[in-house]
Amino acid sequence: MTQHAQTHVILLSCGSFNPITKGHIHMFEKAREYLHKTGRFIVIGGIISPVHDSYGKPGLVPSKHRLTMCQLAVQSSDWIRVDPWECYQQTWQTTCSVLEHHRDLMKRVTGCILSNVNTPSSTPVIGQPQNQAPPIYQNHNNVTNKPTAVKLLGKVSESLGKMCCVRPNMDRFTFIDENANLGPAMRYEEIELRILLLCGSDLLESFCIPGLWKDSDMEVIVGDFGIVVVPRDGADTERIMNHSSVLRKHKDNIIMVKDDVNHPMSIVSSTKSRLALQHGDGHVVEYLNQPVIDYILQTQLYITASG
Repeated sequence: MTQHAQTHVILLSCGSFNPITKGHIHMFEKAREYLHKTGRFIVIGGIISPVHDSYGKPGLVPSKHRLTMCQLAVQSSDWIRVDPWECYQQTWQTTCSVLEHHRDLMKRVTGCILSNVNTPSSTPVIGQPQNQAPPIYQNHNNVTNKPTAVKLLGKVSESLGKMCCVRPNMDRFTFIDENANLGPAMRYEEIELRILLLCGSDLLESFCIPGLWKDSDMEVIVGDFGIVVVPRDGADTERIMNHSSVLRKHKDNIIMVKDDVNHPMSIVSSTKSRLALQHGDGHVVEYLNQPVIDYILQTQLYITASG
């Protein structure tokens, strides 16, 4: 299958990230590896979208901390980015709304014939801070060693680093510039670009809980977008699928990543990480990246049972 015939994918993960763990990053990496091995997909980017503060989950620390920890966790990645749009809305957003936001944004960004991505647009994005230093976590990696199709789509991936909406005094997050260049004659219609929801089997299982999800939202998430599932802790995904008529109906839109169930990252969770922090358990270094641990200790997050 040629690269032009392959589906180009952006993986979007929604959740509390309270805190973000090595398991979350492992999920992205395993999903990309598996999708590439199928020969049907090229993953050009990953987006982490932390939930709004009003989600109401007990012990959920403010989004300013969760966003910062997520940025620290992916600062060395050349393809995963953190997007604060969900956190900056007036209230909690459904997963369906977040997917639709990013789909519409990507259509606007890649649906234009633009000049050169390395030449900044002369038209500032509304609200963008002017005359400031580049964001400290912005990616500048060179993609010249990748195949031709990925070279073009790598420019979309670079833009993921700017795909945010920013409030004052948060200049580490930048806007996506809809006038930014994605290469000559690079148009959305010329490639098949999909945003897939990336999740663990726990989220998949939540689809089976009566009343938790709107049927209309599930139809959009699974039917219109599709999901990539990285099983956790030996979950029986077949059993989960059989418990939901929507999942059964759209089973062809659900990609199960064949991961090693005994992989140590498959049992890592935010809950285990918080408990380890509260009890001074040294195993926390196995759950969280060191920059995240340093930030938690600096801000004294999760040190008490109240969060």
